[in-house]
Amino acid sequence: MAMFRYWALALCMGTAGLAMAQGVASSTPAESRSVGDWLLRMHEASRGMTYMGTFVVSSASGGMSSARIWHACDGVQQIERVEALTGTPRSTFRRNDQVITFLPDSKIARTEKRESLGLFPGLLQTLGAPIADYYAVQKLGLDRVAGFESEIVQLLPKDQLRFGYRIWSERRTGLVVKLQTLSPEGQVLEQSAFSELQLDAPVKMDKLATMMAHTDGYRVEKIEPVKTTAAAEGWVLRNPVSGFKAVTCYKRPVAGGNGQEGAVQWIFSDGLASVSLFLEPFDRQRHSQEVLLSMGATQTLTRRLPDKSGEWWLTVVGEVPAQTLKAFAQALERRK
Repeated sequence: MAMFRYWALALCMGTAGLAMAQGVASSTPAESRSVGDWLLRMHEASRGMTYMGTFVVSSASGGMSSARIWHACDGVQQIERVEALTGTPRSTFRRNDQVITFLPDSKIARTEKRESLGLFPGLLQTLGAPIADYYAVQKLGLDRVAGFESEIVQLLPKDQLRFGYRIWSERRTGLVVKLQTLSPEGQVLEQSAFSELQLDAPVKMDKLATMMAHTDGYRVEKIEPVKTTAAAEGWVLRNPVSGFKAVTCYKRPVAGGNGQEGAVQWIFSDGLASVSLFLEPFDRQRHSQEVLLSMGATQTLTRRLPDKSGEWWLTVVGEVPAQTLKAFAQALERRK
């Protein structure tokens, strides 16, 4: 899961947001940039550049993974390929919101639409979110990453409900080349960085598109989450969790099918951090124990929820402190 941390956090910005990034963030001197200026500049760089490189993720728990990335953009369309270099062999292609993952060992290709997910580096989640209300910015100086001179900034959370971030962005373009997720005590929970990077690389969009469409010899599995609302599914939060707003809600099919009712995924964000609540009918065979797990920056909480009409199983996942997950779980209520 850690390898795709950079891609799993963002809501794609629209044309107006990119214009704002070009008109404000790029022209603002580094010394006077706000939190929003820094993030817009980084997001603009990630969307508008062509590059390729090797990307490595490591966590405080000792986990490590790496991937090769190819990214191309023509100003409107974006396409990228992520080839896992560790773990189970897999290649993931993304063209705007269309995603396909090739699993060569099982000869399966999984396709889905991820309209709520953005491209690398995936820092900025929602345009217009009051990020400055919950994070302060501090410029730390310069450093070299993968051979490129980079500016270092730190995003400091203003409460205990979110993690901090230390970010290295290439000085000329603003592309994020290294990212650390920090605990409330300032410890590095997870680090992501390019070990090798080529900017303005000869990556061809048509070649990546051809590779993405080549599913011969693979069984194509289409994942089709259905948009819904938490209210329609019978769920509400009695009390909001400070700074986190509901972004979207989906009903997802249960892995393996078996006629089981689909799980609901309710997604929240504070503009940077995200939290997902997964709700599904309780299954004694699959849901055996309530846990609170930590893997790098990712925290996971599971809980059994009794209800008049039956029992439910809640899984809360996010790159936030455990107390934030507990706040969501305690505020959740069934009203149907």
